[in-house]
Amino acid sequence: MVAQDVFEKYHRAGEIAARVRDEMKRIVREDMLIIDVCEKAEEIIRRMGGKPAFPCNLSINEVAAHYSSPPGDERRIPRGSVVKVDVGVHVDGYVGDTAATVCFNPEYESLVLTAEEALEKALKIIRPGLSISRFGSEVERVVKNRGFKPVSNLTGHQVGRYLIHTGRSLPNVSTLSIGEIHHGEVYAVEPFVTLPDAAGRVESGSEAYIFRFLKHRSLKNTGSKNLLEYIVESFNTLPFSERWLRSYMHKEWYKKAFSELFSVKSLMSYPIFVEASGKPVAQAEHTVFVDKKGIVVLT
Repeated sequence: MVAQDVFEKYHRAGEIAARVRDEMKRIVREDMLIIDVCEKAEEIIRRMGGKPAFPCNLSINEVAAHYSSPPGDERRIPRGSVVKVDVGVHVDGYVGDTAATVCFNPEYESLVLTAEEALEKALKIIRPGLSISRFGSEVERVVKNRGFKPVSNLTGHQVGRYLIHTGRSLPNVSTLSIGEIHHGEVYAVEPFVTLPDAAGRVESGSEAYIFRFLKHRSLKNTGSKNLLEYIVESFNTLPFSERWLRSYMHKEWYKKAFSELFSVKSLMSYPIFVEASGKPVAQAEHTVFVDKKGIVVLT
């Protein structure tokens, strides 16, 4: 069971996330600086009384997830691209996670619609007692019936307080699982869809611009200790961007400390995920609360 005050925090986080997602869909344009989109989304979240649960992701074309601008990013949204906007909001650690795909290429509009239809189907069937294996089979069936392919190794996921990924995963393909959906759980449901001739899986890219606190370690450098204390106090176990550290100290000052935190594995990074055959990916996502009869869509 989820207490009423906890549900209300999830609800508020989801409400903010949905409004920011819809606003960013209107704002995103070809040739825009990616960093401007990321920082605009994060600024709106804060202005509305929430906090970013993770850096705004703007993953383009074959990049399926985890691209968020580093400090000073000069990359722009390419013309004719498929742009996934993924935003997360937390209120007192309780998370709303949602995403939509903006398409600037008519050739891929049906790809985007398929991701949205797969999400719509998922929301219709998810309920207490639903098997994880049936969930994945139903999502895969919708995607394949439309002539596309689900990304096999990207999944929806249960969320918890200060945790983006916890508990069960929700696959977008048929899989053997004895797990079930339970009353009181909160899930981010997110089909990822690619072209029929694609590999249908993602690989880790060489870039990583999203980070998370992992574990306290013995640290020699006072600057490293202070930086880690700031990270834990500010973000807890939620992902963060190096852009968010600029208010703490100048880049040249924290560069050595940041490096030490990685070397001792106090921090971890999230590499970008790239479709293995370089084909474009579309995504659609809502966060849902599972009640006794079905779900409440929070985003």
